[in-house]
Amino acid sequence: MNLFAPPATIRAEIFSRMPDALRRSKRTQWGDFNKSGQPVDCFLEGPSFDADGHLVVTDIPHGRIFKISPSGAWTPVAEYDGWPNGLKFHADGRAFITDYKRGIMTLDMASGKVAPLIETIRSESFKGVNDLHFAANGDLYFTDQGQTGLHDPTGRVYRYTAAGQLTCLVDTIPSPNGIVLDLHERVVYVGVTRGNAVWRIPLMIDGGVSKVGLAIQLSGGLGGPDGLALDAEGGLVVAHIGLGVWRFDRLGRPTHFIEPPVGQFVTNIAFKGKQLYMTESETGHILVADMPYAGKPMFGPAARS
Repeated sequence: MNLFAPPATIRAEIFSRMPDALRRSKRTQWGDFNKSGQPVDCFLEGPSFDADGHLVVTDIPHGRIFKISPSGAWTPVAEYDGWPNGLKFHADGRAFITDYKRGIMTLDMASGKVAPLIETIRSESFKGVNDLHFAANGDLYFTDQGQTGLHDPTGRVYRYTAAGQLTCLVDTIPSPNGIVLDLHERVVYVGVTRGNAVWRIPLMIDGGVSKVGLAIQLSGGLGGPDGLALDAEGGLVVAHIGLGVWRFDRLGRPTHFIEPPVGQFVTNIAFKGKQLYMTESETGHILVADMPYAGKPMFGPAARS
């Protein structure tokens, strides 16, 4: 039973495709455990815009970062020993990366140098960090997903303050993935992939969390919600693996469905004004759609682009 009116459908278009010359169809260690051992020529994630308006994306299994010009031209930025997933820009121009293999990394876009920032928590390794989001005060929120799921609901959400303090906020999530703050930065939204849901994590005035709840319960698809983004009206945009992309208003009511023209693995999303850019991970396409509202301005270079 659907309690709401059917959402309006928006048809996405292809913006660009990873050139064949950049693809590497081979078996990888990441693919062995995340793609059943299949050869993977690319798996795109982490879309984020730099100060010059280039879309920057990650290629997880091959440890690569690319920037894509407004005309759709691809340029390699970095290649290193890692599995880069989420990517966001800091106010100082560095890209911060959630690397499934190595933890939180930083990338100097000019030199292509990748350096570790947070590799462990209390001398233990992360499960496999996934996505990240900056608050206006510079605090970094990120998810630690690893191989968690309904069988192992021990995924985590962390906050790394601008002063360098690392705190685990929640450690009972079955597969935490995309992450974003609400308009007033009093709530953290987390895409819970294997639970096919989006959780709401209220932030208390003492810095802790309480009354963690279910914001949106989804159904269908091949995986569940992945990347999240917020628009200027407080609407939550959710990349739903195996279906497409949903927009929900601030009350959690579905208003729009963005239908991909190709592929079934839209994994992550990023706003540039009122345009929403999407990574279709398995086919190596970047998709774009015109949305009813602009994205919420982000902390860092993207807010000035």
